[in-house]
Amino acid sequence: MLPLKDNVPTRSFPVVTIGIIVVNVIVWIWEFTGTSVETDVIHYGYYPCKIDGPCLGPALQAEIPWYENTFTSMFMHGGWEHIIFNMLFLWIFGNNVEDALGRVRFFLWYIAGGLAATALQTFVTLNWGSAQDASIPNIGASGAIAGVLGAYFLLLPNARVLTVIFFILREIPAVWFLGIWIVLQLWQGGFGLTHPDQTGGVAVFAHIGGFAFGFLTVRLVAKRRPLQPQY
Repeated sequence: MLPLKDNVPTRSFPVVTIGIIVVNVIVWIWEFTGTSVETDVIHYGYYPCKIDGPCLGPALQAEIPWYENTFTSMFMHGGWEHIIFNMLFLWIFGNNVEDALGRVRFFLWYIAGGLAATALQTFVTLNWGSAQDASIPNIGASGAIAGVLGAYFLLLPNARVLTVIFFILREIPAVWFLGIWIVLQLWQGGFGLTHPDQTGGVAVFAHIGGFAFGFLTVRLVAKRRPLQPQY
């Protein structure tokens, strides 16, 4: 399922949401125009093994400490599809969550969501994965964006999302779109515990951790309710 837009207006221009998108795009341009993307990922990705080793292979080449990697990795991507899908989801769902939280609060909460996502992925990898699994670099904004999805799920379940489903355009309730998304993450997460080498390199527990963070905390930090769907 590919979301295209929702039917919820905002009170003001989503400065922070667009700013985060711009920063991610700038970092992506830096990744593929300088040294190779693989080299940048090795040096600036986040490695769970740095919390509890040993680290193997490319993880030994990382240039900066794990607590800095936690932030740098949050703005990096591994390919065009990776960044395009992440930024599309952030654009569609982030503006309304920003509208509810306010700009400064939304930015800080977004970063906290990324950290929560990384924390859960690290915990799962170190407890159920191998040293090789813990030495794979984690990158991408999807953990923080999952926090946005969790918040949207709680705040705007009655919104409608124009979605491409098998080349057909359908408008479906946000609660169904996001509900299906998180159920798929939970299913993949359970599969990843038993077959961690067959999840395609996707950090699904970062998605689960981010979504849970957004769902559980957004009401605590929201300054106001978002505007309601137009129809």
